[in-house]
Amino acid sequence: MQAITYTRYGPPEVLQISEVARPAPGDDEVLIRVRAAEATKSDCELRGFRFSVKWFWLPLRIAIGITRPRRTILGGYFAGDIVAVGKDVTRFSGGEAVYGSASLRMGAYGEYAALPADYTIGPKPRNMSYADAAAVPLGGLNALHFMRLARIRKGDRVLINGAGGNIGAHAVMIARSMGAEVTAVDKAVKAPFLQRLGIDHFIDYTKEDFASAGPHYDVVFDMVPRSSYRACMSVLKPGGRYFSGNPRLSVMLRTVLTNRFSDKSASFAFAKETKEELSTLTEMIEDGTITTIVDRVFPMDEAAGAHRLVETEERCGAIVLSISDAQET
Repeated sequence: MQAITYTRYGPPEVLQISEVARPAPGDDEVLIRVRAAEATKSDCELRGFRFSVKWFWLPLRIAIGITRPRRTILGGYFAGDIVAVGKDVTRFSGGEAVYGSASLRMGAYGEYAALPADYTIGPKPRNMSYADAAAVPLGGLNALHFMRLARIRKGDRVLINGAGGNIGAHAVMIARSMGAEVTAVDKAVKAPFLQRLGIDHFIDYTKEDFASAGPHYDVVFDMVPRSSYRACMSVLKPGGRYFSGNPRLSVMLRTVLTNRFSDKSASFAFAKETKEELSTLTEMIEDGTITTIVDRVFPMDEAAGAHRLVETEERCGAIVLSISDAQET
């Protein structure tokens, strides 16, 4: 089979198309014909081994590969078709269209991926193409996790810092579905995309500091690794809730102090990416609450270009790699 591979850490140009052995599913695994995979920031960070949040660098390097990557096929989030199941698998059968997470097993940049059947995998939404569906699990699972933690009530004012990325964009739609008044912070080029998703207000961070832009908020969801923790806390109302999706170690420590010594709460609880959450996302997609956030779809041989767009944030929403017939439904 063909796969997008990398055998050393480095810039996007280390990605190449290679012929590799097709995996065989184990007794408790499913074999998936991958149709589309999202090109994520995590994929780019693993490829270059350069992380915006640095506290987990050493343990991850040991796990992934000290001098070169142990797993040469990236891709953690996908959509495709089940073509074979192991003898102990009862959840799935051949021919089902599915989407979900490959977790740290990765492998979704290849034409086939063998994954444990108990991973967070579920039926693909009926009203989304493979490409659209592949862009959902990363952002949707994380956004749903944090918006549920936020206990959003109708009329709450929610600020989403870094709203134009995958997680932020899904958080916009989920918060709106919960009845929130949503303010998005990002650069101006992403405003039309975010307005399509239903935001109420937009702040261009290149021209205006959201900490001095006006109202205070019930919830601040921060997806920007290098943002000011003090600024985020300053715009919270008394009793407001702060959540970080990309916490630096200093932020993790400061949340403890905030929870202990103030009337506000702060959290960086990481998403577990559960099957129940994926099922909920599927329902939200099929009832129209969540729509596609795909910016562009690239063929496999343009994976380097896709990674450059993701790294430079020159995108509105998600970048997807077409592994095979990604536009089909």
